[in-house]
Amino acid sequence: MSGGPPRALPSTGPHSLLDMPHPLAGSSSEEAVGGDSTPSPDLLTARSFGDKDLILPNGGTPAGTSSPASSSSLLNRLQLDDDIDGETRDLFVTVDDPKKHVCTMETYITYRITTKSTRVEFDLPEYSVRRRYQDFDWLRNKLEESQPTHLIPPLPEKFVVKGVVDRFSEEFVETRRKALDKFLKRITDHPVLSFNEHFNVFLTAKDLNAYKKQGMALLTRVGESVKHVTGGYKLRSRPLEFAAIGDYLDTFALKLGTIDRIAQRIIKEEIEYLVELREYGPVYSTWSALEGELSEPLEGVSACIGNCSTALEELTDDMTEDFLPVLREYILYSDSMKSVLKKRDQVQAEYEAKLEAVALRKEDRPKVPADVEKCQDRMECFNADLKADMERWQSNKRQDFRQLLMGMADKNIQYYEKCLMAWESIIPLLQEKQEAK
Repeated sequence: MSGGPPRALPSTGPHSLLDMPHPLAGSSSEEAVGGDSTPSPDLLTARSFGDKDLILPNGGTPAGTSSPASSSSLLNRLQLDDDIDGETRDLFVTVDDPKKHVCTMETYITYRITTKSTRVEFDLPEYSVRRRYQDFDWLRNKLEESQPTHLIPPLPEKFVVKGVVDRFSEEFVETRRKALDKFLKRITDHPVLSFNEHFNVFLTAKDLNAYKKQGMALLTRVGESVKHVTGGYKLRSRPLEFAAIGDYLDTFALKLGTIDRIAQRIIKEEIEYLVELREYGPVYSTWSALEGELSEPLEGVSACIGNCSTALEELTDDMTEDFLPVLREYILYSDSMKSVLKKRDQVQAEYEAKLEAVALRKEDRPKVPADVEKCQDRMECFNADLKADMERWQSNKRQDFRQLLMGMADKNIQYYEKCLMAWESIIPLLQEKQEAK
């Protein structure tokens, strides 16, 4: 990635991202392959709401004057606006300081987890522990078991293709650290998950292995009920609002998957182009040694191509380290939401099956058994929690993608500006040679 803060760029007037193709809009090629992929009404509503937020607050400036309203400053303003959420935070968690451990049987990376809190659930105001990836995986499994009605944030994928990605390289470790930090911050910001006992143990326990050995003993009744639902019963009909959520998630995952594949192809082509540029520039330099008057201009072209190569490398790194991980996270996020939606359907199926069993009894007006009422309560709990988490997820998604697209625009502006400056730098040199002649 490029070092240092991005420079302020001159503004050319008001711009709206509404003029740009929406990243989740359908493409003709995709529709031809996947058939009809018309988004649900909920998707259109979310899209229009998100588009409204994406209008850049830049009033423009007269021609020939500079303005601090660059894409970088706009990004900072958006980030500040999103941080002001009216909530009083009392729990702060960070993931940093990755360390490599080489043992006889294995080699692995641990990360330092620092926790600061004023909550009564914590005996100390600050904790610092070290955790490896499998500890994060344990935490997520425990959250899924004990909080089945809630959306659990996804972890970065563990699978690494050997020979393609070095999981001990600084770039990979830093990318994973960022993802793990975001995972814990998602949980920290959740009004229910942040109070989970397993989360408390994960943040404070010096030896986590003792808690891991407890296995499935701490499953809640709700979790047990969900896991033991009879799978043979077919759900009559999913409520319209949850059917709309399911349709939206299918379309959302499809669009992001397509963007992810295209982005990876673009990065691959940029890397190949970068290889060509690195071979292309030195040719002008070696040629200049054979020339007289052309020597200096040829050296200038060689340096110009070198500067463009550096700018392209920075842009490619930014896409690889910042853009792709967000796409992957939200693809996994949609899978997590689908899993919660499926559990909700199982509870509804259980409730409907119990109601039918009661209706088949011979009594004139059979009293609704307590287990049926409890099942109804569980279904209502699922409905409320799922809708609340979906709303929170949509809010986070709008914020994350707004920052992602602003950052992508900013990086591309910087790239083309660097290339423009590089090529403009050799024009005076060529003009001087022409005047001298």
